[in-house]
Amino acid sequence: MRTRLIVFLLSLTAILAAVPSAQAAPNLPPQSSSQTGVTVQVTPRAISGSTWEFEFSITTHSGDLSEDFEKAVVLVADGGTSYAPVAWQGDPPGGHHRKGVLRFKAISPQPQAIELKLQRPGEPSPRLFRWQLR
Repeated sequence: MRTRLIVFLLSLTAILAAVPSAQAAPNLPPQSSSQTGVTVQVTPRAISGSTWEFEFSITTHSGDLSEDFEKAVVLVADGGTSYAPVAWQGDPPGGHHRKGVLRFKAISPQPQAIELKLQRPGEPSPRLFRWQLR
């Protein structure tokens, strides 16, 4: 009985070690962009599991931050396919400072690189944030 228990626990440990856990994307640094008086910082929080998360921090000292991030941001895989966000959890439009997390359905198989494109109202070209995953 004791031998079976030990074998079971060792097997369970091996299985759990092989299952990828949701990681905080420690190798993917935050990136920032400052244009037209607005600074945007994006930090990958989780790039595994069924949902990928990116933390946004936006600051300005002139104008309002009125963009709808679910419409203004797309995730682009290295093959060129674009993915729309599934949820924004954070500050509502308006004001001079906004923070929140933008979530996307995971891309499978995982691409070698990803890019977030943020098209802000009144800016001629999108802001680009790129990370190498592999």
